[in-house]
Amino acid sequence: MAAELYPASINTNLPNTNSTAVTAASKKTIVQVTQTVTTSTTTATQQNINNNNVEAARCLRCSFCCGSAWSIPKMPLSSSVYLAEGESEIHIPDVEPAAFLILLKYMYSDEIELEADTVLATLYAAKKYIVPALAKACVTFLETSLEAKNACVLLSQSRLFEEPELTQRCWEVIDAQAELALRSEGFCEIDLQTLAIILKRETLNTREAVVFQAALDWAVAECKRQGLGPTSRNKRAVLGKALYLVRIPTMTLEEFANGAAQSDVLTLEETHDVFLWYTAANKPKLEFPLQKRKGLTPQCCHRFQSSAYRSNQWRYRGRCDSIQFAVDKRIFIAGLGLYGSSGGKAEYSVKIELKRQGVTLAQNLTKFVSDGSSNTFSVWFEHPVQVEQDTFYTVSAVLDGNELSYFGQEGMTEVQCGKVTFQFQCSSDSTNGTGVQGGQIPELVFYA
Repeated sequence: MAAELYPASINTNLPNTNSTAVTAASKKTIVQVTQTVTTSTTTATQQNINNNNVEAARCLRCSFCCGSAWSIPKMPLSSSVYLAEGESEIHIPDVEPAAFLILLKYMYSDEIELEADTVLATLYAAKKYIVPALAKACVTFLETSLEAKNACVLLSQSRLFEEPELTQRCWEVIDAQAELALRSEGFCEIDLQTLAIILKRETLNTREAVVFQAALDWAVAECKRQGLGPTSRNKRAVLGKALYLVRIPTMTLEEFANGAAQSDVLTLEETHDVFLWYTAANKPKLEFPLQKRKGLTPQCCHRFQSSAYRSNQWRYRGRCDSIQFAVDKRIFIAGLGLYGSSGGKAEYSVKIELKRQGVTLAQNLTKFVSDGSSNTFSVWFEHPVQVEQDTFYTVSAVLDGNELSYFGQEGMTEVQCGKVTFQFQCSSDSTNGTGVQGGQIPELVFYA
């Protein structure tokens, strides 16, 4: 059965779009469609459909070529897209060869083989020629491969292709892992519109100094794309009004003095006014937003129904407290809640760790001070860690401090926390007595 391809109307003209999905357009790649009429002539037939007469598609045997080094063998193709009277070649300047091959293979065999390097270009082709099943497969592939280093690029593409579910997934990653996302190479590849949308974002979970530096890094990359030197003047010019989306006054005075004030991107008057805004009683009017971003509110999954202390436990002698957990939707683990001393105020050193199938995903060596109560005390990983659904992860804590602390009792194997369901099971890494029913690590701190 011959494939039917129909071009869709896709908005590929977003200003300053640096899309990896449409890189073929920038490379001016030409896909040539050479028509070879088969030896048997197809008789034209007439069909009356809804009182409109349409000519049946003619069956051609086509070979597709790109440059001199890439081609697809001849194959039958019937499609009004490629039929043009009096033309022996049809140019397709905006579809990458590899993506076009994947499209054709799906149309003729229903097989879909996607790779990270070509999936965006394939999504573009599937959207253009209205192949929804292939487009859906591309979006699913992108969602499963989504992480901080590519979230900003995929956000740009999801907006371009009008994929709201993928857009929402991108925002979840960007908000929770904002520092990693903004410092990634992919962030510097986005278009100006996407940059502005990110800089406006109220729920970015990072310091404003990180946002400002990310904007400067993007400006350097944009200068290069436009063939400009990365001077302070040019960086400010390519940023334009987006510079005034950075909430500079919400930085600490130290962050501003050591960063933005010495960037040479701000004018002398702007630098002077921001310093006065920090220090003077009569504050000048600033063009930058004054309100701190809300960020994200961490949630806590508490796995014990009660806590206690006894004179002979809970002790710490370099042994590990550990537990395994799984969730039913993607979340971002930010840290752990731990019990502290049962004998008054005390300071603890602690090493926390998150693993998946024995592979360390994050760890941190830090300290916390407990006040002698049965409250939990939060310790944090350097960056929130993306945790996928239906997979068991292991969290561990090795404490050094007061010999006796509170511990949890009446532990639960399943806990509903908002829209997320946690399941717990014992860990073989636990050498200090912690398990599902009792022990340390009473809380998992996360974003969802």
